[in-house]
Amino acid sequence: MKSLVLAEKPSVGREIARVLGCNQKNKTYIEGSQYIVTWAMGHLVTLAEPEDYDAKYKTWKMEDLPILPTHMKLKVMKETSHQFKAISQLAKRNDIKELIIATDAGREGELVARWIMDVVHWKKPTKRLWISSQTDKAIREGFQKLKPGDDFRPLYQSAVCRAEADWLIGLNVTRALTSKYNAPLAAGRVQTPTLCMMIEREKEINNFKPVPYWTVQAHFGNFHAIWKSNPKQESRIFSEETAKSIETKAKNAKAEVVAVKRDTKAEHHPLAYDLTELQRDANSRYGFSAKHTSNVLQRLYEQHKLVTYPRTDSRYLSSDMTDTLKGRLSSIAVGPYGTLVRPLLKKELTITKRIVDDSKVTDHHAIIPTDQPLQLGDLSADERKLYDLIARRFISLFYPPYRYDLIQVEVKIGEESFHAKGRITQDAGWKEVYVQSGRSNLEEDQTEQALPDLAKGNTLPVQRMEVRKHLTEPPQRYSEAELLTKMEKHRLGTPATRADIIEKLLQTETIERQGNRLFPTQKGLQLADLVADELRSPELTAKWENELEQIAKGKGNAKAFLQEIRQQTAQLVSDINRSETQYKPHNLTGSKCPECKENLLEVKSKRGKTLICSNRECGYRRAAENPVLNKRCPQCRKKMELRTGKAGKFAQCKPCNVIEMLEDQKASKKKTNKREERNLLKQYSNNEGLGASLGDALKAALENKNDPS
Repeated sequence: MKSLVLAEKPSVGREIARVLGCNQKNKTYIEGSQYIVTWAMGHLVTLAEPEDYDAKYKTWKMEDLPILPTHMKLKVMKETSHQFKAISQLAKRNDIKELIIATDAGREGELVARWIMDVVHWKKPTKRLWISSQTDKAIREGFQKLKPGDDFRPLYQSAVCRAEADWLIGLNVTRALTSKYNAPLAAGRVQTPTLCMMIEREKEINNFKPVPYWTVQAHFGNFHAIWKSNPKQESRIFSEETAKSIETKAKNAKAEVVAVKRDTKAEHHPLAYDLTELQRDANSRYGFSAKHTSNVLQRLYEQHKLVTYPRTDSRYLSSDMTDTLKGRLSSIAVGPYGTLVRPLLKKELTITKRIVDDSKVTDHHAIIPTDQPLQLGDLSADERKLYDLIARRFISLFYPPYRYDLIQVEVKIGEESFHAKGRITQDAGWKEVYVQSGRSNLEEDQTEQALPDLAKGNTLPVQRMEVRKHLTEPPQRYSEAELLTKMEKHRLGTPATRADIIEKLLQTETIERQGNRLFPTQKGLQLADLVADELRSPELTAKWENELEQIAKGKGNAKAFLQEIRQQTAQLVSDINRSETQYKPHNLTGSKCPECKENLLEVKSKRGKTLICSNRECGYRRAAENPVLNKRCPQCRKKMELRTGKAGKFAQCKPCNVIEMLEDQKASKKKTNKREERNLLKQYSNNEGLGASLGDALKAALENKNDPS
């Protein structure tokens, strides 16, 4: 009897099969003496669409809402149905004794497998492979310590609740908004409060009124001090007259050091990465979007096997990993990390509660390197950047604290107090790990400076006094790193879903990205006004997330949770239906549809801008701009537009006014058959060059054909 192993992706399935010694390859599975390894392709089964319940739901109508099925149906996805059929046939084999779920070790991976099991009506025993890295060693050890499938039923229930809640709220609210306002408007239990946080920031920026203020600085040659009435007060002065008065009083007065305070401080290493913290750092340092970070990280985990499970929300390690830490350090002691790691390998590692803490590890521990030998040459530029963040953070865990002396100086100039502070490093500690990489975030505080050796009673020469005028500044729009922090704080989404939520908001044109900053569009600003306050607030979503976590731990009530979701859905649809708020499409143009005479909407697509009819029942569409070619302008190197004139098709770069005629593509692609080749040779060739190749002869013949003389 054999065990059927279900992986989440073909690439992972092939790796598991190799480790397990399965070598009989088939199109949809790989078989061995003890195991048959097959795979999903992400989700093979999903929740049924409304029209699967009733054909009338194919047309979106407000009077049909809310759609609240008493029992949520599942259906096989068409595009991957061939793989589902293969798994279904394997499940029916008489020589299969059990199923081993080897999908990703998380809530979504559990859902991928369990929905397949539900549809194939799996009745035999089930076990779970639960590993945090894809190395050969981790896979072998995982199969030696398989867990009972029933242990993960609460996790599955939590995943089902999340999926059904998203379906009920997202689908009903989106259909209600789209039907009422005749425009493609999407909302959801996580994306809408996320959008509203950005809108609140935009309002703060728009309502901000800059206020002038002044600072007074005294320059002593090799350092400077700033006026404060006392060390704890801020240095801003909101009266120019007061600032000028302080400058006048201090201009010709004697400067004397009245206090020197020296404090020895220690700064411990930062915690290991979870997914959200890694996305924040990658965005701040390299401008990576959260989605790009997730994709690159998945390759490091799955393809290169260099890092542990990526979609974790823990920043700590578990105690059972302590014995593996030196081995992991040893495996990365190459290239730029060798000089940093070798001193650690010569002594016993210091393991503190900031590194290992079982109480703060749930499904998965923090993201750290595996014991897979590191080959930096195999990584792309972005993979190296992300791996460098993970490797250096891991190494820094075992370095001592950064220790420094913080020096605060008070200088009296006449009756006025001026203050300066500086820092003297005593032990670089864990910051030594980042010296090679030149990390900007590890530089000294901008308000601190190198101070000379000063003592109380010293007199100082005042070289000059300076009054500076400033303006208070509005808050900045959120960067992706900052937005991830806000989402985490308000418990919007999970580490695994936050990147997709941001991307969905971008794709639906409710927010835009400008440089490294995100901001709401006119469509997004209007959309927020169309939904109920409950859906805009992060508090309700945070409450739901907490309930989902309790269900995953076996402490919550899934039935009660979904009942509440159904009631909330009905209320949200009712609020939209009764609303008198108006919506004006942000992308409405002055052009009229030639078929129904309604105004056309301008939308973005992969092929450029497109004009579509604002009447959803019409369906008219056409290109709004000339298509872009892969051909590049010889001057600015930007892609050129395809245009058509009297002389035929041509490529144009508008900014440079460069035009290049294009050959007739159909004529150039048309192949000449053998008979035409012989006729061309006979008709246009002369007796010269009989020893030349057929290609040369044809070329000469074609040249004669094209020569009118």
